[in-house]
Amino acid sequence: MNLADRIQTLRKEKGISQEELAEQAGVSRQAVSKWESGQSTPELEKLILLSDYFGVTTDYLLKGTEPVPTAPERRADGRIFTVVATACNFAGLVLAICVWVAWQTVVSVAVGFLLMAVGCAVFAVGQYVGTQKQDAKELFTLLNVWPLTLMPISCAFNMIDGVLGGFYWQLMPIPELGNSLLSYGLCWLLYLALCIGADAVVWGRRKERRSAEK
Repeated sequence: MNLADRIQTLRKEKGISQEELAEQAGVSRQAVSKWESGQSTPELEKLILLSDYFGVTTDYLLKGTEPVPTAPERRADGRIFTVVATACNFAGLVLAICVWVAWQTVVSVAVGFLLMAVGCAVFAVGQYVGTQKQDAKELFTLLNVWPLTLMPISCAFNMIDGVLGGFYWQLMPIPELGNSLLSYGLCWLLYLALCIGADAVVWGRRKERRSAEK
């Protein structure tokens, strides 16, 4: 197939007449007829105009060379990062509790927060380089609000309860039964309300988003 054939084929594929193509190119119908019969060739300016109009390259018009499609960039699913981050965060909480039960040292809190920092960093990387970012973010919040909030709430509760109760307290990964069952129960109630409430909000927004996408 030569230049003349390609112009004619593109015109017919677009479903226009020689007159209509001539109007688009700013030439006469006879000029288009000569292009398609091979009696003449379009000038460079007209070749560029034709390539833009037909949505092809000038290389294709002149030589029939199709552009080589570029391979799509492969990116990791952001939800994979969320799964890894969630594993780190739960591992941090479990390890902190285990260390506390074994040695009753504030190091347990430090170890737990360190692993959770790693988990949050993994999630942040996934949000930067991964795909499915919104799904990954919702999944992260639904799962990780539980491990990420327990230690901060526990540390704050133990400090406040100890100061108000006038007894020795330590930073630890879980609430300590101190002054009364009432304050201890209120701490767990606050934790459950916070986590369940956050999950309910995220789940509701997730359903709304998916309904809007349908």
